[in-house]
Amino acid sequence: MAEENETAYPVAPTTGSSRKAERQRVASSAKAVRAADRPAPRPARAPRRTAKPLRSLVILTMVGGLVATVALPAYGAWRPTEAEAVTIQQLANDNAQSLVVASDATNSTLNRESYSATTSEQIAKKKAQEAAAARAKELAASVASTTSQFASVDLSMVAPGTGAVRWPLASFTMGEGFGARGGAHMGVDMLIGQGTPIYAAAAGVVRVSQESFGGYGVAVTIDHVINGVKVSTLYGHMTYGSRQVSSGQTVKVGQVIGLVGSTGRSTANHLHFEVMVNGGHVNPISWLNANAG
Repeated sequence: MAEENETAYPVAPTTGSSRKAERQRVASSAKAVRAADRPAPRPARAPRRTAKPLRSLVILTMVGGLVATVALPAYGAWRPTEAEAVTIQQLANDNAQSLVVASDATNSTLNRESYSATTSEQIAKKKAQEAAAARAKELAASVASTTSQFASVDLSMVAPGTGAVRWPLASFTMGEGFGARGGAHMGVDMLIGQGTPIYAAAAGVVRVSQESFGGYGVAVTIDHVINGVKVSTLYGHMTYGSRQVSSGQTVKVGQVIGLVGSTGRSTANHLHFEVMVNGGHVNPISWLNANAG
């Protein structure tokens, strides 16, 4: 029974061409499967264009610098041609601070007399010279005035009295006394008119005779020896040019040595009279009262 139920199917014979076709079909199928499994390719990137504009900008900058380097010196050397010449009036209007010199201007030569001193030392020196000239002029005028006064003064006269010590003025009004100004006034002020004769208080030797003796102005000092005691007398504020004695000269008691004035630190005509005994100041009025005769 078993043998009867089995049916036999015929098998078609396999040829060479059929096998080749089958292999091609299988290869195509495998290729399709591999292609399906392969990932999809990425889209291609667009090329970067940043470098190109930057390079162009650098080139343009270099070209501009080259043009400026060549053009500026050429512009500086440029001068207007004859066709572009301007008149003096146009130049003055365009630039009001321009200096316009006429064609017929002449040159001048400088010399030492054509300019003045400019340095501070030269200016100070010039001022000092001017001040000295002013003082000399004032002194000359004072001397001229004193000379006219001398004509009416008998310079051979002597002080009243017969003693070894005499008053320096025949008469006067007492001014500031000894020790005034807090002890700074070391003499006495004898007020009298300008040109009044001043006498040596005693015989002696002139030590100082100057037209400018500090604050005393025109002054004379005389050294004496009276009864074996060293005495010095000072006569200040005399009139300019009135001194009748010089340093080292020997004078007699009562001899005229000058005229009353108001020189130095003085505000009125008077004689400033000082007395020193053995190097120390004493009250002149007290000394005269005790010794003059």
